[in-house]
Amino acid sequence: MSTYGRLPIVIERGEGNYLFDENGKGYLDLFTGLAVNILGHSHPKLIKTLTEQGAKFLHISNVFYNKPAIVLAERLLKYSIKGKVFFTNSGAEATEATLKFVHKWSKQQPEERLGIVVMKKSFHGRTLGAIKLTRQPGVYQDFPVTDTPVYEVKPHDIAALEHIFQTKKPAAIIVEPVLGSGGIVPLEASYLQAISKLCQTYNVLCCMDEIQTGIGRTGMFFAYQHAGIKPDIILFAKGIGGGLPLGGIIVAQEFSHLFQPGDHGTTFAPSPLSAALGNTVIDVLIEDGQLETGSKIANKLYEELTRLQSIFPDLVTGIRGKGMMLGLVMNLKAPDVKFIQHQLLEEGFMVDVTQQTIIRLLPPLTLTSDEITVLIGALEQQFQSFLKVGER
Repeated sequence: MSTYGRLPIVIERGEGNYLFDENGKGYLDLFTGLAVNILGHSHPKLIKTLTEQGAKFLHISNVFYNKPAIVLAERLLKYSIKGKVFFTNSGAEATEATLKFVHKWSKQQPEERLGIVVMKKSFHGRTLGAIKLTRQPGVYQDFPVTDTPVYEVKPHDIAALEHIFQTKKPAAIIVEPVLGSGGIVPLEASYLQAISKLCQTYNVLCCMDEIQTGIGRTGMFFAYQHAGIKPDIILFAKGIGGGLPLGGIIVAQEFSHLFQPGDHGTTFAPSPLSAALGNTVIDVLIEDGQLETGSKIANKLYEELTRLQSIFPDLVTGIRGKGMMLGLVMNLKAPDVKFIQHQLLEEGFMVDVTQQTIIRLLPPLTLTSDEITVLIGALEQQFQSFLKVGER
């Protein structure tokens, strides 16, 4: 079905930080399957794990214990908060699990607490529960939604947030530390700290949506850690599965008893294969030092993009983001930004466009300095060519 605006190439294989089409042409992948392929393509350790776990078993259902998932859950807790993990197959399912958990929690409070606070232009998924939390009209359209009240606030407006907490008495707030689909908007550490403090003051669950920002994407294992706060619930997905579907929620220990047998479930999660790959992703990020190396490379990418902006200040009005999650704010009409995206694709560079006028870069943590040099050169050439021809 024509539910996606696809780019006109067919991918045949991936190797390292490149994808190759059916004609053998290579493309530097700066999109990474929408922030999934955090270690690039066909990483040798992931391939080894894929082969070893695939030879053991692929699926056993939740009737039995799954050792790769148990180990992965323990490690996720080690690098986040003390609590329990519920695994899902995707980020949208993590949002749905959060909605059900918040509902269970709210029913046990001494006073009625209804509703969830979200950020303007946030994105939390496309399932029927999640689209009500997603503040993008093109996503929620006129589809049926749950009757859970949703309160929208602008990022960094602390006064408006506290007013909602005081007057509406919501059950939870769900926040992306860096708004991804909403335009690569990083929330300041002071704002996240204010959110955490207000949640404690007004008895509101603090939920961090780390589906796109987590698993090393922003330079720390989870992006909320830049602010030094402790969430009640963490949503994760994308990068953790090593390229296969996997997501879930991490719930703080004091609330983790609320889900009981029959409250929630899923047939395929946690996939032993995805969980095994998740353990290998953590091995590479933490034990092999790829998280630290990737953070240094991300700093260089940001510096080079900032330098590029200084050359084209009227064309690129801002560089924003964190780690390997960056956006070039273009002073152009939407068709012109799409034109540049397609021109870059012709030259062998895969980039995304979000909010119509922002070039979104989601490179793997395995990006190299040489690849940054080549990318900056290609961007500079495309911007120069565009200015010579003029607006289309």
